[in-house]
Amino acid sequence: MKRTIIYIFLIYIILFGICFSDNIEKVGTTAAPFLEIEVGPRAVAMGGGFVAMADDATSLFWNPSGIARLEKIEVHFTHIDWLAETKFDFVGIVIPMGRLGSIGLSITNLTIPEMQVRTIFYPEGTGEYFGANDIAMGVSYGRNLTDRFSIGFTAKYIQQRIWHMTSTGIAFDIGTIFTTQFNGMRIGMNISNFGGKMRLEGKDTQVMHDIDENKYGNNDQIIAHLDTDKWSLPLIFRVGIAMDIWNNRHNRISMVLDAVHPNNNTEYLNIGAEYAFSKYIFIRGGYKSLFLKDSEEGLTLGLGIAYVLDSKFGIKIDYGWEDFGVFNSIQRFGLSITF
Repeated sequence: MKRTIIYIFLIYIILFGICFSDNIEKVGTTAAPFLEIEVGPRAVAMGGGFVAMADDATSLFWNPSGIARLEKIEVHFTHIDWLAETKFDFVGIVIPMGRLGSIGLSITNLTIPEMQVRTIFYPEGTGEYFGANDIAMGVSYGRNLTDRFSIGFTAKYIQQRIWHMTSTGIAFDIGTIFTTQFNGMRIGMNISNFGGKMRLEGKDTQVMHDIDENKYGNNDQIIAHLDTDKWSLPLIFRVGIAMDIWNNRHNRISMVLDAVHPNNNTEYLNIGAEYAFSKYIFIRGGYKSLFLKDSEEGLTLGLGIAYVLDSKFGIKIDYGWEDFGVFNSIQRFGLSITF
């Protein structure tokens, strides 16, 4: 088993080298940026440092190996009024299967309200409307290889659509969590959105083309399409630690720290903490994107309330607030149900 763990870490090193060997600051040069929107009020309220914490259904986003440590079926819903009047929603379910591990399903959706089609000749609108929608559907599997080491994988289908143009792709996530003997400290690692490139295709690139403008009598109305570029997915490598610095019957304080290396920006740190009182009331805080160049993100805060009806059924409501600089603040609402 130790040899297996060593092999997994070697795979991480190789993937890291392949993915980021030529990394420079390339803001705005990847497709499907909605995949970077972080899921879960709890995780974001803790500064986005959740790759090693990963102990609820939002692990489907942060680190799929975390789903292996869930003991009950859990369903999670997240809603965000995102930037520029867009709406972001996430739904995930995790189903434990005992020694066989756990499986999970997730849907991520970003939508914008319909807008009028405006042109130079019709600045007030042509009477037509267009919309845009991004969606990702994932299937995850996680398993505890030992009592201290967990591994997980996610395969997801990605689609972006704007008016009559569509782009699709496939991506994979791989994550691990290792619990050390030092005060139960957890070390987590995750690579997200490892896959091919995406290209927009559709009838909006249709043009009429004259194959030879110097030849008279030929067809100058041949239907052709402009060739659009392919763009890489927003590949993200996260490594983090999480540890309970105080834990007794009624109180727990957990500290988290993540180092993040994206392929479309510079490296940064996320740091945060969570205080739990009797497993029913939660207070969280953190700071995002430390050392990230030109970052608008910063302070994060949040609250959570959990209510257990019996030994099987429970419900948790979470709220997260994030300072977003010139975009003011972003609020997240989440609902989790366990049974």
